[in-house]
Amino acid sequence: MADPASYRPQTGEIPTTPGVYRFRDPHGRVIYVGKAKNLRSRLNSYFANPAGLLPKTHAMVHAASSVEWTMVGSELESLQLEYTWIKEFKPASMWSSAMIRRIRTLP
Repeated sequence: MADPASYRPQTGEIPTTPGVYRFRDPHGRVIYVGKAKNLRSRLNSYFANPAGLLPKTHAMVHAASSVEWTMVGSELESLQLEYTWIKEFKPASMWSSAMIRRIRTLP
């Protein structure tokens, strides 16, 4: 398991714009895709207090070795890109029944 501090972005490096992010494992595989209205706020929540995360999220953050993001112009664009990335990368942790229902309802 990786220490999240080893790949945490530097303070101020993450933009405050809407966007989509992905965590990758040490082999470069995408293990999680998410969207945010404010990338900085959302991504910092993964690193601020790892002990306070839900067990599944804690495991994902420790299994990851990098995080990357793409800025978009609106929340709608973030939904569309998140959908595209989930379909493209097929992260195993994303295929819960709730996520499948959410994807099916997207335009």
